[in-house]
Amino acid sequence: MDASGSIGVTNFNLMKSFVSHLVGRMDVDSGSTRVGLVTFSSFVGSSFNLSDHNTVTSMQRAISRLTYSPSGTNTAAALAYIRTTMLTLAAGDRGEVPNVGVVITDGHSDNSNATKVRKM
Repeated sequence: MDASGSIGVTNFNLMKSFVSHLVGRMDVDSGSTRVGLVTFSSFVGSSFNLSDHNTVTSMQRAISRLTYSPSGTNTAAALAYIRTTMLTLAAGDRGEVPNVGVVITDGHSDNSNATKVRKM
């Protein structure tokens, strides 16, 4: 989730509400679905890994505690963090289960060339 200055606190809170509602519709409690989350601005901010929360309620509490830290938009750093830290066995990744990444942003990356991704 983009927490940069161009988002603004009102829109950041709207994103938190949207993500909280979205995870409420997922099959997290059974263990079938795992969710990790990271906020980013000039740096990678608040986050939780795939194995940190195994109930919707716990995850929604964590989402409500996310903080807004306005500055630049280092989308590339967030994507690198997800790839190298969150999508690991230690963080709860299951190798046999496909991963899906969703970036919620206003689209204004500080470095659009570094933000381009390719299939892993």
